[in-house]
Amino acid sequence: MPSTRVHWFFVSIVFAGALHAQEPAKRPAIEAFAKGVQIYACTPSHGSFAWVLKAPEASLSDARGHVFGKHFAGPSWQAEDGSVVVGEALNLSPSPDAGSIAWLVLHAKSHTGAGEMASVQYVVRTRTEGGVAPAMGCDAVHAGTEVRVPYSAVYLFFRG
Repeated sequence: MPSTRVHWFFVSIVFAGALHAQEPAKRPAIEAFAKGVQIYACTPSHGSFAWVLKAPEASLSDARGHVFGKHFAGPSWQAEDGSVVVGEALNLSPSPDAGSIAWLVLHAKSHTGAGEMASVQYVVRTRTEGGVAPAMGCDAVHAGTEVRVPYSAVYLFFRG
């Protein structure tokens, strides 16, 4: 796992680049530690079959381990207060850990509710571990089946 210094350097560069910012990147309003699964479905694709991401399913915790929300299809993040932010990918970078899902920068596409997630404008996924679709096992015999691949990540939420 990259050091904290490398982590913040990456976040600053990617976040600033995605926003075309002229000033240094802001500190996140919320830092969430996600633990859960990436759900993949075996789907026909161009004459063969491939594992396609169906949805994430993860709990969101603070630095003390208190669960305060969840992450699910959309991609969406919901706080305990019911507020939701739905993201749309702006940028992705391969994880420095070859066996882990990409790091992402997402822009808020929509919001629901008036709580914690209501004013989030950007979400950054970083420090990922695991979550990569299986390399094999998706064929005509397994069409329609799902696999749940464990993953963890840090999500940084930035307000506008």
